[in-house]
Amino acid sequence: MQVSITGHHVEVTEAMKQHVEEKIGKLKRHFDNVTDVHVILTVEKLEQKAEATVQISGATLFADDSQDNMYTAIDSMVDKLDRQIIKHKEKTQARRS
Repeated sequence: MQVSITGHHVEVTEAMKQHVEEKIGKLKRHFDNVTDVHVILTVEKLEQKAEATVQISGATLFADDSQDNMYTAIDSMVDKLDRQIIKHKEKTQARRS
């Protein structure tokens, strides 16, 4: 799994990178075929925004979230991705049966 992290109007610190990689790593426990993840961290005035595009076998998933705190935005964005991956996995398993 390849993870790329980009910052818009914000310096992506090592702590932010580690936090994103740790949270994104948890996505693999539900679905092994995650190939590419692109995370964009943005600051717009008082709003901290995290968005991610995930390439998995058979689909491209997108999630974003805005919060007052960047780490909270990352956490809830990963939660949204997690739910989407579970839903995608259930759909593909339902088709096979």
